[in-house]
Amino acid sequence: MKNYLIMTSSTSNMLKGDNLLKENSINTVLVPAPKEYGSVCAIAIRVSEQDLEKSKELLKSHDVNVEGIYEDLHEKLDNIVKKLKDKHISLEFKEITKSIEEGKELAYEDVLYLLKTDRPAEQEALFELADEMRKKVVGDVVDIRGAIEFSNYCIKDCNYCGLRKDNLELERYRMSEDEILEIVNDIKNMGLKTVILQSGEDPHYTKEIMGNILKRIKNETGLKITLSIGERELEEYEYFKSCGADNYLLKIETTNKAIFDEIHPDGDMENRLKCIQKIKSLGYLNGNGAIIGLPMQKEEDIAKDIMFFKDMGINMIGIGPFVPAKNTPYENLPHGDVRMTLKAVAVTRLVCQRVFIPATTALLTVDRSAQAKALISGANSLMLVNTPETYRENYVIYSNKSEVGLDYAIESIKEAGRKLPLYLTKSKEV
Repeated sequence: MKNYLIMTSSTSNMLKGDNLLKENSINTVLVPAPKEYGSVCAIAIRVSEQDLEKSKELLKSHDVNVEGIYEDLHEKLDNIVKKLKDKHISLEFKEITKSIEEGKELAYEDVLYLLKTDRPAEQEALFELADEMRKKVVGDVVDIRGAIEFSNYCIKDCNYCGLRKDNLELERYRMSEDEILEIVNDIKNMGLKTVILQSGEDPHYTKEIMGNILKRIKNETGLKITLSIGERELEEYEYFKSCGADNYLLKIETTNKAIFDEIHPDGDMENRLKCIQKIKSLGYLNGNGAIIGLPMQKEEDIAKDIMFFKDMGINMIGIGPFVPAKNTPYENLPHGDVRMTLKAVAVTRLVCQRVFIPATTALLTVDRSAQAKALISGANSLMLVNTPETYRENYVIYSNKSEVGLDYAIESIKEAGRKLPLYLTKSKEV
């Protein structure tokens, strides 16, 4: 059965329309929209063909401003099968490639094959396919965002994270509202359009305190705001949205419950999923992601993670290797495999298509060339670390974290043969 995408004139219209349709027993899914129907990462309401006419009538009768309705088609890559004819690849890989060329959605078994293949020709072809898909759906410009790690206090005790509450060796810090705003203004002066506010799960920053920070950032700079502050009460997500938050990043990290429970001894996977659903229902651009190389993790788990991102209609997907942190139960474990991480990035681009995928800092920490490799394997964004040096060394989710400054980001983008964003002030000088 066909599905259709309903594009509205604004986020408020989209939320009003989505709630209206749900109240009338119409099954809807909020998904990233094709760039030709709106900006990259715009959100569309997806409905089935059988519900389309009823949806149109309801939206019209309740004055929801609809800008367009389009069939939900999977992107195609033309003539890619011919390009692979001289490569040493299997019949199964050729069949998967044919599905991509014809615009068919990849099945779980296809995803698993791509993750498991150890044939050099197939791996390189995978990266090429993902890079072509990236070029088609989001273009050549690499989006750059600035991050402020404003607190390293955390009430959780995750086994992999250096911020865990039982790490008594860590010197803790909290940034004041004025300190945060000073760095936000520095980010604006670079020309960047989005600031990421990231912290441990720190209850010191109450709903009211965070709300004031968000309002000041919006009123004083107009920047888009991504929050990454963990699990909160559901009404807090709604309040943060009303105060100016645009995006929310809350990673599932793994969809395997046994692994989730192992790495989060005081965590609750059901609550994490409820939070992710609530964030999505409020119209946030929804950020999520996975860690590659966790204890007990297999390719099957990574494949299920990728299918989860597709089914959830996630807008931003961060995939990085596990990197051990000192003073944690996992400090002596090996880091995640870079090649598997790059394969996961590439497959995610082919499966989820119209999304932002960062070349993560964790990749850079493990391999100095890996960020540029990710940018030619499906990734299309970079995150700068703008945390003041006074605090930076104590924000240790993992140890020996590489710092991504503006100069290094520009170097990585050029190395990958990609384009700098026009909004970047410094790009006018290079």
